[in-house]
Amino acid sequence: MRAADVDVAVIGAGVVGLACARELALRGRSVLLIERHGGFGRETSSRNSGVIHAGLHYAPGSWMETSCVEGRRRLYAYCVARDVPHRRTGKLVLAVEEEEVDALEAMARRGAAAGAGRLELWGAAKLRQREPRLRAACALFSPESGLVDAHALMATLLADAREAGCDVAFGSRVVELEAGDDGVRVIADTAGERSELRAAQLLNATGHGTTTLLRSLGVDVERAGLELQPVAGRYFALSAAAPRPEAALVYPLPSRGGLGIHLTRDLADQTRAGPDAAPGCTSLEVPEALSEHFAEAVARYLPGVRAEHLRPDFAGLRPRLVTRDAARDFRLVEGKTLGAPRTWHLLGIESPGLTASLALAEDVADAMG
Repeated sequence: MRAADVDVAVIGAGVVGLACARELALRGRSVLLIERHGGFGRETSSRNSGVIHAGLHYAPGSWMETSCVEGRRRLYAYCVARDVPHRRTGKLVLAVEEEEVDALEAMARRGAAAGAGRLELWGAAKLRQREPRLRAACALFSPESGLVDAHALMATLLADAREAGCDVAFGSRVVELEAGDDGVRVIADTAGERSELRAAQLLNATGHGTTTLLRSLGVDVERAGLELQPVAGRYFALSAAAPRPEAALVYPLPSRGGLGIHLTRDLADQTRAGPDAAPGCTSLEVPEALSEHFAEAVARYLPGVRAEHLRPDFAGLRPRLVTRDAARDFRLVEGKTLGAPRTWHLLGIESPGLTASLALAEDVADAMG
């Protein structure tokens, strides 16, 4: 039996893969981080609004909720300790119409129970006083919400992982996997040349590529209930002529498909509207024709926004786990249950994956032993 070349091969250098590689290396494991792109965070992790979520929006007791709340605490502390640009801005969630107030109050109760921090309910009069440009029957203010520079965060996680001894192979695409009780055989292609290594354990953190690797291990993804669906989220930038609220983060009540088209002002002071949620769409283009829909959605709570105030900005793709109900959660699947021992697979890591990344990394490292 051949000895393992590394303790853990981590495939995928998005924010969660980076956080996991760092955590495993800090625990004294020999780690190789493999990424098919030439650098980190080239897919989902680099195409989001960089929001630090407090923990308001997720099913009670879900891994999404618990990892978001703990991840938020850890992320703020990490950003301070490692000088990662961030800002604790606070966030407003709006009950635009009177009939939405009960749902907003229920969100406040769930958030308080989850550990989202101090929360304030503002009536229409207080909202007008604080935010005269916004229109809503009631608002929930979450002081613990904020923003982080996602690129700087990932660069710092990578630096920490390397400092802890993690090796990194960018530009390497995994083309074959073979799992057995004695470890995992990994074959990767780098610039047309194939190389092979044996890892004692493997962590699949490839986001959209997770099911591809599962299939390469012989797993019937559909039968196992592990299908992923790409969901496009498009963003529009607001022009200087558009009305803007004082708050950096303004959200309507969540819709069934996502958190609703909200407003985010980034660390460079650019305000964006989005994302929407387009299941099954894989295009990263933002059709200008969508500006009417976005303007209508935003004008519900920010009157005066018109389509001409919006210009297409960017789009991202979320690797959403297909479920039979509206509730969604993160998943960590041990490959042993699927006939692929010594492997672990992260599925459905979408928002709030960035916020939750440090907490997810601890949970994953604990699970892997």
